[in-house]
Amino acid sequence: MSTRTRLVLPLALLATSLHALAQPALKLSPDSPQWELEGNAKVTQYLGRKCLMLDGAAAAIKAFELGDGVIDVDVATPARRGFFGIQFRLDGDGANGEWVYLRQHKSGLPDALQYTPVLGGGLNWQLYSGKGFTGAVDVPQNEWFHLRLEIKGAQANLFVDNMRQPALVMDDLKSGLAKGQVALASLTGDVCFTNFEVRSTPAAPWQRNWPATPQGTLTKWRISASLDALARNLERPMSLQEKEQMQWQDVQAEAPGIVALQRYREAPHPPVSFANDPSKRLEPQKGMRVIYAQTQIESDRKQTKKLYLGYSDDVTVFLNGRILYRGRSAQSFRDPGFLGIMDAENDAIYLPLDAGRNELVLAVSELGGGWGFIARLADMDP
Repeated sequence: MSTRTRLVLPLALLATSLHALAQPALKLSPDSPQWELEGNAKVTQYLGRKCLMLDGAAAAIKAFELGDGVIDVDVATPARRGFFGIQFRLDGDGANGEWVYLRQHKSGLPDALQYTPVLGGGLNWQLYSGKGFTGAVDVPQNEWFHLRLEIKGAQANLFVDNMRQPALVMDDLKSGLAKGQVALASLTGDVCFTNFEVRSTPAAPWQRNWPATPQGTLTKWRISASLDALARNLERPMSLQEKEQMQWQDVQAEAPGIVALQRYREAPHPPVSFANDPSKRLEPQKGMRVIYAQTQIESDRKQTKKLYLGYSDDVTVFLNGRILYRGRSAQSFRDPGFLGIMDAENDAIYLPLDAGRNELVLAVSELGGGWGFIARLADMDP
């Protein structure tokens, strides 16, 4: 992966914490040869301390994996804007894992801290947001402060400075990886790291904290291969021949109904022309990929049903081979400050269902921030 961010792990129970303190810690100086540096990284002096400065860079620990454990590091940043923190439980090529980071330009706001799983080589902050994924904290500038990340089973806590309570409780780590590499990272903006140490703790029971899945959520899907979106007419349904020749993969939505497509297909990373120029919002976006997702809806009679739909970032809705809707919910698309956060109630479509089996197909394209969708039928009386 290109860049990585730092984080602090969850608090353990007292007995476990005492046991953890007895474990030998791995302490790495800024100039340790055990750092594998990537991007704009250098050893320097800042505010009286020798440190590792990253800007659009990452520093991973060579030949080291962490399951449960505690990571401590001091950080300081002169940058007014940035994304920096800790990545952990990364797989061998960094395509999957966990990432928690701070944002200087969001200091004090509800999303100054953010946790996102790394799936299929891409971040997924548009799919996973709110409680357990974002948090408010003041991010100091031009001064040293401390981060502690405590990882325990499928949960993690991040502490900022000398907080007794975690600034962010990650109550359900989404990558599913129980161990992996550790890295410090800054996506952009100068950030300095020093006094780094990591120690393993005994493995905790693996317990997921799944949210509830609302009634009416469509959970059983099959998905196509990843296709070049610009090579297709996304307002036309797949032909019968295409459907028959396609190698479909059955997938099950995860609670509360999210189909995270990057769990199954590599994330595209196209340059988005309208990110800084809203006048280019309707331009074709080179490199955009599309996946077709198909499910069946059984209806006991001919009726109209309301479908709540969230998606990232572009969708076409087909019912029984007929187009019903086309929309885009990408970051910066609807207005310059629009983030494209996915929610089941982002949009709503009325489905004219026939009696019997109905085929619902979504053509979902990705531009960045997470590739996926969530769909739920409303409980509507006739």
